[in-house]
Amino acid sequence: MKNLAIVDLGSNSARMAVNRLHPNGTADEIKRIKEDTRLSEGMGAQHVLSATAIDRTIKALQHFKRIYSRMPNTDVIGITTAAVRMAQNQATFLMRVKKEVGLDLKVLSGDDEAYYDYLGVANSLVVNDCLILDTGGASCELILVKGGQAKQLISVPFGAVTLSEQFELDDVVPAANLFRAQMFLRNRLADIWWLTEAMHFPIILLGGANRTLARINRRRQQKLKVEDIHGYRLKTETVYHTFLDFLTRSRLGRQDISGMEYDRADIIVGGMLPLVTLLQMLDSDRVIFSESGVREGIISEHLNQKTEPKDKE
Repeated sequence: MKNLAIVDLGSNSARMAVNRLHPNGTADEIKRIKEDTRLSEGMGAQHVLSATAIDRTIKALQHFKRIYSRMPNTDVIGITTAAVRMAQNQATFLMRVKKEVGLDLKVLSGDDEAYYDYLGVANSLVVNDCLILDTGGASCELILVKGGQAKQLISVPFGAVTLSEQFELDDVVPAANLFRAQMFLRNRLADIWWLTEAMHFPIILLGGANRTLARINRRRQQKLKVEDIHGYRLKTETVYHTFLDFLTRSRLGRQDISGMEYDRADIIVGGMLPLVTLLQMLDSDRVIFSESGVREGIISEHLNQKTEPKDKE
């Protein structure tokens, strides 16, 4: 029996999912682990990965390696996204990962990341007409789905960490900072001409900030399985109410919210802003959460490649 480990190095966290591959073309997840790395922290306008962030990330990847190295018959696929994609010192970072971890990281393009998001969602949820939003640390992926098919997709270079740093949204949020961030997002999103085709569509959500939104509300609704967010739905007014709660608190106050990860309280306002802005622009009445995204999309592609019949000569 073969295993497939997907190491997904994002801009805010590093994740690993190990799946057991079955001969019938299916897979079962047997291990999932996450490390907060904040790789995009402090990149600034020069888009340079900081030494501190790199050290944190290498340490997390070495931890993953100790786990998957003990698993027999395991193939490893390593991917990385926006922070490394934009980094001026990308080549140096990739060489260090190869030297110190022995892992070849594939840098996904923005379109690749968005497409794998679509595959992951489409293979696990019923999707007809919707907009998929994956909010990462340094980018957001948007996919327009009509009739169950991805019609348009894009990756835009802002996310929870970069918005929080650029507009100083980490602690008490001054009204002027919030307004500047909202205007920035509205101007950038208005440039995506096809977003008007998603008017009134539900928004399917991926990414750490959106998962936090789901966990907080599941706790408030006293759901038994707080982490079971796949397919979970919220009305738009509930999203707004939760966002307002974040805005009325300091960073320490947000840490006290049940369901909030301690290390996410300083970037949750920036992480929620893309969603709140889109809900307002598209007049959407609900959101749906997905636990399946890039990693699951890559697994799906991998399985399809293994099971596709070879062309006859």
